Amino acid sequence: MPIPILMYHQIDKPAGRGSPFRYLTVDPGNFQRQMKWLKRMGYTGLSMRDLQPYLAGEKTGKVVGVTFDDGFRNVYLHALPVLNELGFTATNYFVSRQIGGFNQWDVPVGVPHAPCMSKAEMLEWAAMGHEVGAHTLDHVHLAQVDLDEARRQITGSRRELEDMLGSTVDAFCYPYGDLSGDVRTIVEEAGFTTATTTQRGRATPEDDKLLLPRKIVRRTDGWLNVLRKSVTG
Repeated sequence: MPIPILMYHQIDKPAGRGSPFRYLTVDPGNFQRQMKWLKRMGYTGLSMRDLQPYLAGEKTGKVVGVTFDDGFRNVYLHALPVLNELGFTATNYFVSRQIGGFNQWDVPVGVPHAPCMSKAEMLEWAAMGHEVGAHTLDHVHLAQVDLDEARRQITGSRRELEDMLGSTVDAFCYPYGDLSGDVRTIVEEAGFTTATTTQRGRATPEDDKLLLPRKIVRRTDGWLNVLRKSVTG
């Protein structure tokens, strides 16, 4: 049975009209309604770690993967309480060199400043049963740097996050969805068990676990649209 994996970024009041990538910020009230309607319809939101038995075809059920890119602090503030209330788990992919920092990679394109989680907040995220995933050291275009730098970004982010957590980090996400066959090989060699892309679609047991598709959730998506993303192909 195909499994939807939802892709979120920021959970906050969207920036003003004309702001770059404004569509990637979902209002907190909207996010809460989306999650509550999934629960009402019998779905359980799961992190990539908790989703693995379903992705492997070992378990079946009404499940939805819930992922957040970049490790924004507004996810800690606005999404974490909702997930905990509903008994959902989620994966957040952290840019390891910006723990306690901000979205520095967005500065060149004019995206407004947004703080990232601190180390203490990331540890609390993990302590509450949610997953910490890796999103490189610096949020780079992996297919546009040389392979040595790609390897450093991928393996280094896993090592840094594991040092902070004191536990393994098994989930990876390709920044910008930018990848190549060589980049995928490096992710595998680094020891990751799952990796998500920006390719649209739902995951199946037959899919490459290091090239999993997702369903992006936009600012304008209401709860019904998210439900459709979860139920339909």
